[in-house]
This record gives sequence, C-alpha cells and structure tokens, in this order.
Amino acid sequence: MTQQFQVADEHSGKRLDQFLASHLPDLSRARVQELIALQKVLVDGKPAKPSRRLRGGETIEILAPAPRPPLRATAEEIPLDIVYQDDDLAVVNKPAGMMVHAGAGSTEDARNRGTLVNALLHRFGALSGVGGELRPGIVHRLDRNTSGLIVVAKHDRAHRKLGEQFARREVHKIYIALVHGRLQQDQGTIQSAISRDRLRRTRMTTRRAGGREAVSHYQVRERIDSPYGKFTLLEVKIETGRTHQIRVHLSSLGHPVVGDTLYGAPREIQPRERTKQALPGLALPRNFLHAAAIEFKQPLTGKQLTLERPLPPELEDFLRVLRG
Repeated sequence: MTQQFQVADEHSGKRLDQFLASHLPDLSRARVQELIALQKVLVDGKPAKPSRRLRGGETIEILAPAPRPPLRATAEEIPLDIVYQDDDLAVVNKPAGMMVHAGAGSTEDARNRGTLVNALLHRFGALSGVGGELRPGIVHRLDRNTSGLIVVAKHDRAHRKLGEQFARREVHKIYIALVHGRLQQDQGTIQSAISRDRLRRTRMTTRRAGGREAVSHYQVRERIDSPYGKFTLLEVKIETGRTHQIRVHLSSLGHPVVGDTLYGAPREIQPRERTKQALPGLALPRNFLHAAAIEFKQPLTGKQLTLERPLPPELEDFLRVLRG
C-alpha cells in the first residue's frame, strides 16, 4: 500500500530522510535511507537522495516496500579462535569485520550470515537464552570493526552471574588503540556522558546533555613520529561499557582511532609533504582497536580468570609501516 505525504512549509530546509523518519515512527532512519536507495520513495514523482533539502509543498510517495526477511541466528561453520572454555562459558578472540549477532544489512546474507553467534551455535550447539533468540550466549559486545576478547555464556545460570559481574563493574578489560596525533599527557581519564547523535543515528556523541555516564582511562604506550604524521599507541581501560565508548571518548579529545572514519579518522592517511613522492597513501580497512585482555571470575567456581590475546597481524603490520 502506497503512503503519501504533503510537505508543510514548516518543514522547509529539512533533509528528506529526517522528514520521513519523523513521520514514520515505526521505521529507523537507516531503514528510511534503505528505502530511498531502493527508489521506493518518490518526491514529486521522481526518486531523490536522502540528503535532499525540502522546500515545502512537495508530494512524497512511499511505494509499498517488500517485507524484509526476519533476523535470525543460524548455525554456520566458521573458524573460531577459542582462547578459553569450560562447561559454563567460552572466551573467543573475535576478528575485525565479524558482527556479533544478526543486524542491519541491505541483503539477507548481510543481515543474518557470518556472525559470531552463528559460528558459536555451530561450535557449541546450545547456548544461554537470556539474551534472546538473536543473541544466544552473548553477555557483552564488541563493535564489528573491533577485534579481541568476548565472553560467551553456555547456559542461563552462567549468563546471569556474568551479567551481575558486568553490572557491578567487576570485569576488567584492557584495549589497545592507535590514535591520530600526539597525546601530551602520559595518562588521563575521560569522564564524558555519551548519548546518541540526533542527526546521525549510527553515531554516539559526548556533546548532548543527559547522556549516560561513561568513564575511560588511558595510558600512553608509545608515541610514533612517522612519515605519515604523529600517532599515539594507547592502553585503555573502561569502567563502563557504552556503545562506541572508547571511539567516542578519544575522538572527543581530537584524537580519533586510526581507521575509524565514523568518528573523524581519514579513509587514507597521506604522507607528509616532504615524502609524498616516495610513499603511497596508507589505509586501514578496520578500526585500530583491539580488546587485548579481560579479567573476571568464573561464574560458578569463583576462580579468577585472566586472559590475553596480542594484536592481530594486520595491526602489527600497520605499526611496522609507521615505525619505518
């Protein structure tokens, strides 16, 4: 069934996707943008871009979109780096590029295939159901383009007890991050509340009032003065686990994580002027952020577990290039 809107003059200047997101409360802005990309949205009878600025008076038609296939978790044979496991839990070293569970995507494969959950279901069969059908066993998350250690619960009792440790901030995690620029202080603490960006819903921000408390501590491991500019290698510990926390906090200091184009890092790093003829541009197709260590108690025995994984080869290689 086709939906139709007449744009009132008061909405003049609004982007098309913003207008539709506010008039279609059942659809996310990402879904609205997807419908526009599929040419299911017409402005005065013609397809338009999400960024089109409305003038007022236009007629917008939304052609009946085909229903999307449901999100689902399906066992899938995918190699896993299991760092530790027992009868109650497993700790996995997730590679960058792998989504933790099914999510947004333009095709069914992009939405449902290749996830950590799918790999876990194939490896272990049954997992905890506390997180729901889409997130079996998942106690906490890592961003798609972040690598490193993630804890998985094999049954509900373990999941609840692990969740209590996270809630009481008894789980200690160490991340390694490479950021643009030279941090002057050898260590510091960032205490900036985090909330969702009003304009770009895929982003988080520290610039809005009323966000959720977030605390990150950083320590400088190495300062690198390279032909591509200055960089700082950091060890980061977080007290809270907000969405994109480390990435947002470091970007708020003016030092975005290398590779993190969502928060201000360039897609390609150009060499300094004096070396341009000798060196090509440098790109990292992921975030230079790795969950390197985690410490927590085995949920049933109380035994202290401390687990580590070094930087993956692609990040070590990137550092070698910078160091020359």
